[in-house]
Amino acid sequence: MTQLQKTLVDFVKVLRTADVKVSPAETLDAMEAIDLVGFEDRQFLKNTLSLVLSKNPEEKEIYENCFERFFTTTKMTSLNETVPDAKDDTNYDSYNDSDNEASGNSSGGGQGGDSSNADDVQEIDFEPLSPTSVLGQLLLSGNRMEVMIQMAEAGRTVGVNEIVVFTQKGLFTRKIMEQMGLKGLQEEISRLQDVADSPEIHLAGRLKQAREQLREQVRDYVERQFFLHADESGKQLREELLKKVKLSNLEKRNFKDVQEIVFKMAKKLIAIHSKRRKTFKRGQLDVRKTLRHNMKYDGMLFDVKWKSQKVDRPKVFCICDVSGSVSNYSRFLLMFLYSLTEVMPKVRAFAFSSDLGEVTRLFEQNNLEDAMAKTMRDYGNGSTDYGQMLTDFRSQVLKDVNGKSTIIILGDARNNYGDPRNEILREVYDKAQRVIWLNPEPKSAWSVGDAEMKKYAPNCHQTEVCNSLIHLERVVGNLLRLTT
Repeated sequence: MTQLQKTLVDFVKVLRTADVKVSPAETLDAMEAIDLVGFEDRQFLKNTLSLVLSKNPEEKEIYENCFERFFTTTKMTSLNETVPDAKDDTNYDSYNDSDNEASGNSSGGGQGGDSSNADDVQEIDFEPLSPTSVLGQLLLSGNRMEVMIQMAEAGRTVGVNEIVVFTQKGLFTRKIMEQMGLKGLQEEISRLQDVADSPEIHLAGRLKQAREQLREQVRDYVERQFFLHADESGKQLREELLKKVKLSNLEKRNFKDVQEIVFKMAKKLIAIHSKRRKTFKRGQLDVRKTLRHNMKYDGMLFDVKWKSQKVDRPKVFCICDVSGSVSNYSRFLLMFLYSLTEVMPKVRAFAFSSDLGEVTRLFEQNNLEDAMAKTMRDYGNGSTDYGQMLTDFRSQVLKDVNGKSTIIILGDARNNYGDPRNEILREVYDKAQRVIWLNPEPKSAWSVGDAEMKKYAPNCHQTEVCNSLIHLERVVGNLLRLTT
């Protein structure tokens, strides 16, 4: 793989880390595009890769940001220098502009790196020595572009794109310098300092100064890699942590982050379940459809059609306990369901502490945040009464439940020692396709105190512990597999 191809592969990794989906085929297309347009015109390259690697406005916005941070002007120059058959004629007089003043030149008029011997070095006329270490030769060659290329190669070798936290900056700086030949350079500097002659002292001073300048360059390079890779990696780590945290332990400052995670999960589920699936019964020929599709072939059966049965989307009734101890769970379940309207449009939502109320229209007419606030305000007060909730459900909603209905109840089943009215749940069980109860408490607490889960569980098709985003994603994903 050439240097250009490696650079593109690294860029694709950055895009994938930032949630831009790039397939292997698209990566190959990008490589062909680079062969055609080259690296000379940065804007032309940017527009070309945008056509190949980003597919919607959201991805294009992320792509723009990643491109600007990844393909810096300096890096573009270095890539142009590494194009096959191109030669690097750049030969700077010194490693850094300040070297002409600080490191000395072939006439001996400069100042050495060791300040204690600076005056002596200026007064003595001697033939300057050349470094013997590979890194020393590179640093004093004056070829900045080659230094940057070697730095990038060393960074790739030590895996600098895997940096996760800012405290790793020093570690990767050291690794890159060692990969570039720091050990040999250090040994040469020590050897030169042991010799009392001025040429050796002068060369040691130049090498020490070049080493420090290289260290600063490598630090800057590692810092850029951190902001390029670790920003998104760190975001992913935070997301993974928030997915596993109990929703009741989330603080208000985390709600915005969690809401973004919910929408991202919903988007993934929509992508998986957006097509209505059909069950094809191979072996049962659809005669009418087959004849109709084969009329253009003079009746020859080239295009055989089999009977198929559509799997209809059932209604989903979501009943959420919004009393204080369970309100966070209900908040995010409702958020989940209403983010999935593209693939699960027949959702009716209900909220209760004691009296049951439908909030479907509330969510349809308001933005999500306002709808949640109004739901909690109108139904989040009062003593929890599951018996009253079930009574209201039977009188108001049970008539709409049929064999294609799924009932989801989210609550801890703590009824304050009231009548659980579990016989009503049995009626719902007999009439609906599925009854799913999601309880945020661990199973060990389902029969402790005023919990009535042991009476409700036999009247449910499925009972699950559900107290984190991971649990919610699994439950909703399983629901979609059954309903789409």
